[in-house]
Amino acid sequence: MIMNVPRRPDILTLSLGAIFALLPALESYAERLDSTPWKYSLEQPADGWQSAAFDDSGWTTGEGGFGTRGTPNARIGTVWKTNDIWLRKTISLDNVPAHPALLMHYDEDTEVFINGELVVSKTGWADNYQTIPIEESKRGILKAGENTLAVHCRQNNGGQYIDVHVVDGDHVPSLPKMKPFVSELITKWGSEVTPDNVWQEYPRPQMARDNWNNLNGNWDYAVTDIKQTEQPRAWDGEILVPFCLESKLGGVQELLSEDEALWYRRTFPSRRADGQRTLLHFEAVDYASEVFVNGTSVGKHVGGNTPFTLDISEAIKDGDNQLIVRVEDATEAWQLNGKQRRNPGGIMYTQVSGIWQTVWTEQVPASHIADLTITTDAQTGTITIIPEIESSDAVAKVSVVVKDADQVVANYSGVADEIAITVPHAKRWTPDSPQLYHLEVALLDSNDKVLDSVNSYAGIRTVGKIRDKDGNLRMTLNGEVIFHWGPLDQGWWPDGLLTPPSDEGMKFDIEWLKAAGFNMIRKHIKIEPRRYYYYCDQIGMMVWQDQVSGGKNPPWTRMDKNPVDAEWPDEQHEQFMLEFERMIDELENHPCIVIWGPFNEAWGQHRTMEVGKWTVERDPSRLVNIASGGNFWPVGDIADQHSYPNPSFPFDPARYKDYVRVVGEFGGHGYPVEGHLWDASRENWGYGGLPKTKAEYRDRYVKSLEILDQLRLQGIAGGVYTQTTDVEGEINGLMSYDRKVIKIPAEELHELHQRLYE
Repeated sequence: MIMNVPRRPDILTLSLGAIFALLPALESYAERLDSTPWKYSLEQPADGWQSAAFDDSGWTTGEGGFGTRGTPNARIGTVWKTNDIWLRKTISLDNVPAHPALLMHYDEDTEVFINGELVVSKTGWADNYQTIPIEESKRGILKAGENTLAVHCRQNNGGQYIDVHVVDGDHVPSLPKMKPFVSELITKWGSEVTPDNVWQEYPRPQMARDNWNNLNGNWDYAVTDIKQTEQPRAWDGEILVPFCLESKLGGVQELLSEDEALWYRRTFPSRRADGQRTLLHFEAVDYASEVFVNGTSVGKHVGGNTPFTLDISEAIKDGDNQLIVRVEDATEAWQLNGKQRRNPGGIMYTQVSGIWQTVWTEQVPASHIADLTITTDAQTGTITIIPEIESSDAVAKVSVVVKDADQVVANYSGVADEIAITVPHAKRWTPDSPQLYHLEVALLDSNDKVLDSVNSYAGIRTVGKIRDKDGNLRMTLNGEVIFHWGPLDQGWWPDGLLTPPSDEGMKFDIEWLKAAGFNMIRKHIKIEPRRYYYYCDQIGMMVWQDQVSGGKNPPWTRMDKNPVDAEWPDEQHEQFMLEFERMIDELENHPCIVIWGPFNEAWGQHRTMEVGKWTVERDPSRLVNIASGGNFWPVGDIADQHSYPNPSFPFDPARYKDYVRVVGEFGGHGYPVEGHLWDASRENWGYGGLPKTKAEYRDRYVKSLEILDQLRLQGIAGGVYTQTTDVEGEINGLMSYDRKVIKIPAEELHELHQRLYE
């Protein structure tokens, strides 16, 4: 029997207010401090530098604050690394407040002058912004109109940072809006992007139709107070979709604050047709969004990493239609944000706000295929398909044709909730032979007329585990032991941030890694566009897929006994599980994905046993790595140690005897490539310090590889090297961030890696 399965309600009914209700109270959007640039000098100025009459025309102009990235709660506008810095700027006051104060963050010793007079002197350092009242005896120094603010800060050791503002102590406004770091780096694919060619590929390869309309390109955008719910009367300019607000390729490069809303607008052609439904698809929008078509709200969505679909049939008209999207993105708090941070540094990167994957429409029949769930069995050569059908009661049966290239190898036609098709002499999917079978799935009426059809594919393979002759658990593919060897892959780009600059650029990474002799990629707390996994399926690259992290962390005890979980409220846990389910639902048909990873390094790790048992039950066809390098709990299939720079594992036969043992991160050997750094002025770094020569860099890589090989002989079943590319301040990639410099040639890596497969 064919079931009329309703669309999943999880993407439409969540309230935007529900997810943001637990965020801290927000400051007024309008009450922001002035962000006028400073004049600064790194050399001792002449006497009288504090006075209004001093000539600072020879000083350098820079944005505040000043210091080094990584200093706690620093908001770096200009990098300052010397021992001393002298700052000057003119501030204008409409009137002198009754209780004037300085809002300042200093590290270390600081003197602040107003109109040439010392008003505050601080020794030591602060680790956050503080409101420091100006003594009553010195308040007369301030005057209505223009005032000269001058600052000297001396750095002694550790981090360094200075930022100072004159404020009304009774009504302290918000800090100025931060700006993203603007790097000159761009990939060769990014340099070729135009509004006409941007991401034109069909975004859903495992359920493809011909009748679709791509909405990528230039859209109007505006940023408003978060309290504004009516569409803007004026727009700030254009943004190139699907690149985010903060990215170079988006054309804006502005940070969205948690007290702001981001708006998009464009028109699109459509038509109303009897017996047809019009669907609007967003591949990913970060983070909470509401969508309007011709002034009508057609749906809301919360979650920044997976696709969602809205039926807009009742809202469209023939001809041009107006599409408005409103987005809120608090980035941190409880959101699942991966490596995004408002103040990036170290292993954390620039935030991403708004639309960051393809937007598109399609028309489908009233009775249509809404989704497919595909599983396979390598032993029997069986492909099992569960169609999810939206039905107007005209559907009589489902037909499936299985092809190997152009040759039909199996078919089915009939009525069933679950369709199992056995392929004679089935070719199995492996990294060495990534065989994919083409599927043509159709809905038929009682006269065998096709109501709807989609094209899909399947790779027949089975993931498992087995004990070797020494009693070590090893991973298997189609019953054969296979050592998993691949890079940690962040999936970040200097020009598009989370969004690859193009389909071709995204595919390049996978093809290069395959040529370098890797058979697996650990996709690190990011969900890629669906075409990424399509290419992994085609090329033959296994994937360990992480869930995107966020929220509150417990203490990180790694592999020690008696770990603890973070305490998460029920509402936030439910949102975590909702987004986790969405990821699995969208990606489970891909043969390349062999492992799910709910947590990484205790990031947001909570209710571990509950989450782990749910994952095992949700998808028994794959292995579960409950916490890669994180707090190990006895659930799932894998025990995963992170060890830098060289791999290691805390062998404990009793504790890990029932788990596959892997080294889920190691290496991270850094090597800076001049002219290809995200920011040459910052502390670019790699694990274990930076080598002095390229030969030393290669030697370190080979040493780590030799150690991993010895661990393999002791029972380690897989290894993950950090990482594919440099990312912002991390320069530990096998390639530069812009993909223009390969640090060790793929052919050489391929030869080095063969030892791991022997």
